[in-house]
Amino acid sequence: MRRQADPTPKGEPEVPDPQFLTDRLVAWAGDRDIGERAAVAALIEEGDLLVRGDVRELLVVENEALVFCDWPRFEARYRSALVLDEGEDAFLTFVLATALPRLVPLWKVEVLGARRLGIVLRALVWLAGSATVPVGGRS
Repeated sequence: MRRQADPTPKGEPEVPDPQFLTDRLVAWAGDRDIGERAAVAALIEEGDLLVRGDVRELLVVENEALVFCDWPRFEARYRSALVLDEGEDAFLTFVLATALPRLVPLWKVEVLGARRLGIVLRALVWLAGSATVPVGGRS
């Protein structure tokens, strides 16, 4: 059942329901390879970038019938079209390397920050096909 958006005044764009979008992306990714599933999971877990309109417009193709991540388009344009800090850029670089077979310089981990590093590590564990490797702080 589709949720109806609250009416918006004329001239103002309708803001999409982020939960509805993430649900649709998860459903789409379920039929994709493990790299794309891990990349979508990482974007959803990170939470900040996918709710940005500029990121969503560049990455997500969405209409009534379908939703999907256009990884090649995003990869070709994200550095020139988006204003990103070092951590955001590094995170998106790792997400793309997870979704597509790409090389990524590992030195980028130093600008991720602890939260995004944990997300990237969980995506890599998922990409390796394991759910048993714990990712978190040392005890």
